[in-house]
Amino acid sequence: MDALTAGLALVGLVALTTVAGLLIRAREGRAKLLANTVRVTPEDLGLRRGDLPFGSSATLVQFSSEFCTKCPATRVLLTTKAAEHPGVRHLDIDVTNRPDIANRFNLMQTPTTLVLDEAGMLAARIGGAPRPEALARALDTALRRDHGNYTI
Repeated sequence: MDALTAGLALVGLVALTTVAGLLIRAREGRAKLLANTVRVTPEDLGLRRGDLPFGSSATLVQFSSEFCTKCPATRVLLTTKAAEHPGVRHLDIDVTNRPDIANRFNLMQTPTTLVLDEAGMLAARIGGAPRPEALARALDTALRRDHGNYTI
């Protein structure tokens, strides 16, 4: 392979990697609103029913891991948002040593946030550090009882 071909291949690889990175970054932190067809229970999260009950209005479930650099800031955001709404609870589930939970919820990254309504029905899922406006929209969706009428 001559120097020109190698250089073009390198430039093409860098361009492809940059585009892929920008696409991934653009999708991170956005809420995917879901029709309420999935119910999450405390047992699904590795909790006993009496351990940490869900919120009476909604629950923000954060999946974290030991080496997650974005998890502390996400924890602060979710805790703050939960405190702003009566009946909303934030649960932080460490999946470092819980591959069963990671597999059950198809976790590809931490943090990942699930927004549950008062019945534990999944209203939204946010991959990566949540954007504040996406979190607010997802929580508003969970707090409305008609969120199951969304078409995704």
